[in-house]
Amino acid sequence: MKLKYAGFLTAAVIMFSGATAHANLLFDPYVGATAGVGGVTTFIDGDTHSDMAQSYGALIGLDVPFIRIEGEYNYLNDKDITAHIAMGNVYLKMPMLLINPYIGAGVGAMFHGDVDNGPDIESTVAYQGMLGLTFDIPVLPFKIDAEARALYVPDAFTAGSKDADILHYDARVKLRYIF
Repeated sequence: MKLKYAGFLTAAVIMFSGATAHANLLFDPYVGATAGVGGVTTFIDGDTHSDMAQSYGALIGLDVPFIRIEGEYNYLNDKDITAHIAMGNVYLKMPMLLINPYIGAGVGAMFHGDVDNGPDIESTVAYQGMLGLTFDIPVLPFKIDAEARALYVPDAFTAGSKDADILHYDARVKLRYIF
């Protein structure tokens, strides 16, 4: 009789441990860091000004089979503009084997920034689009993303009596740790 209960207990442990491992394949929370290099273009009443820029950030998200949802913080820095950006992103991905393409969009806010010799950046809405590739590392709990990104911020600051728009575009690398 005791052997029967031990058998049921062993079977239950095997089933539940297998279910937990299978659930991780479908529902992967992650944290990560990102760095990018590109450019910033400001548009003020038909005049444009472009500079090289760097961006650094942190992210937290949830990866499921065809969709990835994440919240991210970015710090944007060029010779004239520094800004903090918070975004909520949604990615549609095409699962393959080791390299998975994706496309994404995000909405958020640019806040607490400034322009050299000029006004502070106002807290305003920001939009972005992303296109990239995810590289799965099969043995380790890491994924690497290489992506191109364009961020648009309308009416980011006022220069004189004109509102200025910002377009930031960069190539970026993300390292994500999957729990």
